[in-house]
Amino acid sequence: MSNERAANITVDGKSVEFPVLRGAVGPDVIDIRSLYAKTGMFTFDPGFLSTAACRSAITFVDGKAGTLLYRGYPIEQLAYQCDYLEVCYLILKGELPNATQKQAWIKEISDHTMVHEQLSRLFTGFRRDAHPMAVLVGVVGALSAFYHDAMDFSDQAHRDQSADRLLAKIPSIVAMAYKYSVGLPFVRARNDLDYAANFLHMMFATPCEEYVPNPVLARALDRILIVHADHEQGASTSTVRLAGSSGANPFACIASGMACLWGPAHGGASEAVLNMLEEIRDASRIGKYLARAKDKNDSFRLEGFGHRVYKSFDPRGKIMRETCHEVLNELGLHDDPLFKLALDLERIALEDDFFVSKGLYPNVDFYSGIVKRALGIPNEMFTAIFAMARTVGWIAHWNEMIGEADQKIGRPRQLFVGSPRRDVVPRDKR
Repeated sequence: MSNERAANITVDGKSVEFPVLRGAVGPDVIDIRSLYAKTGMFTFDPGFLSTAACRSAITFVDGKAGTLLYRGYPIEQLAYQCDYLEVCYLILKGELPNATQKQAWIKEISDHTMVHEQLSRLFTGFRRDAHPMAVLVGVVGALSAFYHDAMDFSDQAHRDQSADRLLAKIPSIVAMAYKYSVGLPFVRARNDLDYAANFLHMMFATPCEEYVPNPVLARALDRILIVHADHEQGASTSTVRLAGSSGANPFACIASGMACLWGPAHGGASEAVLNMLEEIRDASRIGKYLARAKDKNDSFRLEGFGHRVYKSFDPRGKIMRETCHEVLNELGLHDDPLFKLALDLERIALEDDFFVSKGLYPNVDFYSGIVKRALGIPNEMFTAIFAMARTVGWIAHWNEMIGEADQKIGRPRQLFVGSPRRDVVPRDKR
């Protein structure tokens, strides 16, 4: 990165120069860290629409071109040629593992899949009908009370151990949240299964009979995890970085990311897709709902279509579209009323000039929601699956931030619009 160019900003007739920083790809940025010192002013950028809050070498998104790269590798290549743990290795360590490294990495994660027995008892403090994300945020936040032997975050070995524990235990905790909600006994991890198949085993096995994960369904879940592993500086990732900038432990930071992800505008999108389909109910009503989506005065929006970042087709959506059809074919569900409705909605919307002209194509949430439902995962678990997938991205960003030489506690500025200084009037004169 270099600052060969400079940007000049004129304030009250005075020109002030700032360096321009160039990244490996993507837009250059104006380094305005000295803006207040030079001008006495801050910038105002709600939602960080034009602000780079950090340096990162992990993920790059080009919304106009519909590109998503993890450490330089296109998401399409990773989704079809790698499994989730290989992608985790890449995101955390910067390179894909060779055969020897992969086996060592699988063993490293497998050594941490079990959770502390007292942590299992923590679930009984929640109501059975609590949303799984509420349970997940609480239990993950509590991990620091059980695993506090690696809390020197200046030590890379301690950071790596925390990363291993989170990657290994989050699937167990997510599956436990589901089992607890339906009153079934917890199912322990099986280290002879791969990451996705093991999760399906913990979700759906019972003591009554053996559960054999379907390899097509396990691969579909693996792709869901890969395409959701990271996505630059989304709200939840920014939350993890902000929490981590205070020196908070990684379990608390990941729990904060999960709490942010729970928001319906973020990780709740695939759950919203299924709720929308259930509201539409029948293909004959699709036209009515598309008309509502076009009406600026109607609050209804077409869930799972369009994306804040991608102005063309979401590259993850293309992957999940193909995966969706693989799953429906495997299970013979193309004629299931809900899935048939989803495919009809996709077809009709893609034939509508209004949605095409505005780039409102089906995104990753539209297809991943359908796939999760076909796998037998209930709607309320969708965001928890998203959190399980995104954990590796959160850990990588936390680790990257901790290792920065100029890392400081996050402290956004504000444009104050309240009352200026005033004095309290004595009670008897108010």
